[in-house]
Amino acid sequence: MTAASYLTEQRGLRSWLFTLDHKRIGVMYLWSTLLAFFLGGVLAMLIRLELLTPTRTLMDADTYNKVFTLHGAVMIFLFIIPSIPAALGNFVLPLLLGARDVAFPRLNLASYYLYVLGALMALASMITGGIDTGWTFYTPYSTSTGGAVNLVTLAVFVLGFSSIFTGVNFIATTHKLRAPGMSWFRMPLFVWGMYATAIIQILATPVLGITVLLLFMERVFGVGIFDPKLGGDPVLFQHFFWFYSHPAVYIMILPGMAIISEVIPVFSRRPIFGYRAIAFSSVAIAGVSFLVWGHHMFVSGQSVLASALFSFLTFLVAIPSAVKVFNWVATMYKGSIWLQAPMIYAIMFLLLFAIGGLTGLFLGSLATDVHLHDTYFVVAHFHYVMMGGVFIAFLAGLHYWWPKMFGRMYSERWSRIAAALVFVGFNTTFLAQFVMGSRGMPRRYYNYLPEFQPLHVVSTVGSWILALGLVITAGYLLASLRKRPDAPPNPWGGMTLEWQTSSPPPTHNFETVPVVDRGPYDFPPLEAEEELAGRRA
Repeated sequence: MTAASYLTEQRGLRSWLFTLDHKRIGVMYLWSTLLAFFLGGVLAMLIRLELLTPTRTLMDADTYNKVFTLHGAVMIFLFIIPSIPAALGNFVLPLLLGARDVAFPRLNLASYYLYVLGALMALASMITGGIDTGWTFYTPYSTSTGGAVNLVTLAVFVLGFSSIFTGVNFIATTHKLRAPGMSWFRMPLFVWGMYATAIIQILATPVLGITVLLLFMERVFGVGIFDPKLGGDPVLFQHFFWFYSHPAVYIMILPGMAIISEVIPVFSRRPIFGYRAIAFSSVAIAGVSFLVWGHHMFVSGQSVLASALFSFLTFLVAIPSAVKVFNWVATMYKGSIWLQAPMIYAIMFLLLFAIGGLTGLFLGSLATDVHLHDTYFVVAHFHYVMMGGVFIAFLAGLHYWWPKMFGRMYSERWSRIAAALVFVGFNTTFLAQFVMGSRGMPRRYYNYLPEFQPLHVVSTVGSWILALGLVITAGYLLASLRKRPDAPPNPWGGMTLEWQTSSPPPTHNFETVPVVDRGPYDFPPLEAEEELAGRRA
């Protein structure tokens, strides 16, 4: 089936709503998560506008609390966690494996509908009183405050099932549907990253589900689990919540790292350096991530011994991440670097993720964390890891696979302008927050001391630059959809299986089942490279 016939087959809303095609489900996830990102971005802009002045600017304190809570919940649960695994992963993982679909197509569609249901429940809180607890729902405040806490906790419970279903599907697909000849060490590194992510999704997400369900039961039925007035322990909630939520950080970042592992060798024209080290580091991160939740609780009253152990484990989990960074840089060394949009974002990822990782060392150290805890330093660190890491990697993957997903090439000129604005705007926004936090500016505060206003102004102006870059990105990507299909099957010269079928792929991905007889990064001989160089020119 050609790309043109793919674009004309099965039109109509019904064909999308009941589709079992992993590619269409991935596209539906993509547009849904991007819509969530837009909403979260609007809320972020409202927060930055409010903080332009030390006192009230455009909303009252109660509204401000609800806005930053919803911003965090939308960005984390509706965008960052599902954006790469459920959207990009759903589309490309079966293609990378040479499979015709995921192992459980109906479960895949069910996961999307659970995502939509959970998203609608969470967004309904905006018109049913809002929620002002922060995205962590910390007790005892969350057990006693009004608003739509019950609705949002149930939404998170439903979203957890969506995440689990996706993880189950990816593990089964990886084990059972690999193309003939594709051994474990012939799998693309993106698949390794998705596999490690799926392990965390399956093992950690039920803990979050149980935690928010217990919170719901306490609010509705008065069960004394977290409320000290009823004989409960609020610190227990923190242990439960972070036992999921720190591994969830790697549900977010491991897929981003997996994208970078695909982009860098293709645009460096070199086999990935240390393939097995990168593959095993993904699994190592997944394992160690379950052991570090206590570094969020250094000031919660846990024992000195426990804090010291969690601090050690926090530094330990940085080692496999450093292995990845070293191997990516080594892959680029003496490579033939092609600075197209995916590679620009991959290099940007290396810089921003390095800042996020290095500033994490301050928060993993007991002495400095006590000073920096609950300040804007934590906000900046979190955004450098989550947005500078996950979101920038998402942009790298989106630009890399956009021609494969939609059969269209976008404007490279505009993509470079947008990337420059994103880089400048992001660093202007969040570097200022590192300085504020080190000087003691608390996070989440509605009013603040006038001495912090210049840095807040810098941060807000940076957010405008960042927003402009993202608006331009949306503009040229959407504009590309109006063109006739113009993407060749393999515009980047990649060697993984998704580039061996049409752009976009036919319904069952491949005309014939591919047979794998080489590694995913074994680039062709010099003659083929010269042909690709001609296409670059």
